[in-house]
Amino acid sequence: MRILIVNTFERKGGAAVAANRLMQALQKEGCEVRMLVRDRQTDDSRVMSVRTSWVKGKLVFFRFAWERWVIFLNNVFNKENLFQVSIANTGNDISTHPWVTEADVIHLHWFNQGLLSLHNIRQLKSLGKPIVWTMHDIWAFSGICHYPGTCEKYLTKCEKCPLQKKKIADLAKLTFEKKQQIVGEGIQYVGCSQWIASCAKQSALLRNASITNIPNPIDTDLFCPKDKQKVRSELNLPAEKKLLLFAAAKVSDSRKGIHYFLEACKLLQGQNVEVVFLGGDIDPELLEALPLPSHVLGYLHTPADISAAYAACDLFVIPSLEDNLPNTVMEAMSCGTPCIGFNTGGIPEMIDHQQNGYVAEYKNAADLAKGIVFCVENYSWLSKASREKVEACYREEVVARRYLEIYNQLLGK
Repeated sequence: MRILIVNTFERKGGAAVAANRLMQALQKEGCEVRMLVRDRQTDDSRVMSVRTSWVKGKLVFFRFAWERWVIFLNNVFNKENLFQVSIANTGNDISTHPWVTEADVIHLHWFNQGLLSLHNIRQLKSLGKPIVWTMHDIWAFSGICHYPGTCEKYLTKCEKCPLQKKKIADLAKLTFEKKQQIVGEGIQYVGCSQWIASCAKQSALLRNASITNIPNPIDTDLFCPKDKQKVRSELNLPAEKKLLLFAAAKVSDSRKGIHYFLEACKLLQGQNVEVVFLGGDIDPELLEALPLPSHVLGYLHTPADISAAYAACDLFVIPSLEDNLPNTVMEAMSCGTPCIGFNTGGIPEMIDHQQNGYVAEYKNAADLAKGIVFCVENYSWLSKASREKVEACYREEVVARRYLEIYNQLLGK
């Protein structure tokens, strides 16, 4: 079976990580899997960029810039929320691409920022090939947003988007109406989390579509428990302290809940705990406001190093205010590191409250601190339970076989 995965980035971002892991998992099950991307970041022969020449490279950049320019112009030259929305007004026609022609199944992931337009989706549907669309956020069934916050307009009709405070035209309404003509029938939708699948089933755009839920996979041999003292020594982390890990591509991103984490840390002063930051964009003022000693690992680029960081810590704290099925939670749990997060999105599907971690009341820093204490005090058995949850639900073989069932159904096998 030949599967073509389509994603904007090869490596950058959570969707790219998940798509790569699925490619590896499916390959282990005997599938021939390729990935078509906008931005290729390795020399992997299974991955091809749509930038196949100097001219096409310039066109790809123009399409990306054009979409952002239309949003920027429409926002009356305001950069606010510029990358929180997508309108898919331009993209690449891949319907005649050799890899598309050879594929048995086209598997879409995150294709915004100029890779595919809504018109390009229509072109792919016209081929008559099975199309699977894994939803890494709500964009498939919203007007233009990737995460809705408290807005529920996607349940009826997207218009007057709260992310467009100043506007010339109602891009949410226009894009929503275009999607009404394209999305829905002819595509098998997959939510990474039960939460996003449930939202999609209630949405005005997809309530009559075929929707299921399959989580992202993880390599449990790579992300696994390690000798804690050894990896701490390698990462220059203190041997005797209880270490709390906070990880994000942009640590200061308000959606990741850093301010609630800071408030929780204030309640932990005097305890034998320190903080480890993994990721980038760490504001020095943030570190000054942190009432606990901290260690900044920055970006770690190899899965082995990232796995070591998880295994070195006693607890992974993810106070995200909006999230689908975070790869970071899965990675930490696979390394035997218990997790604590707010009761939002797909997080409570991954963390079983007081069974393998702690699910704190939404936006409650005091409960977050209470959960941190609980997990630190019960680390041993929570660590074992975390690993067992991942092996049962997210192991490569488990997830790949669920996707194979979908592919076979679509192919009539």
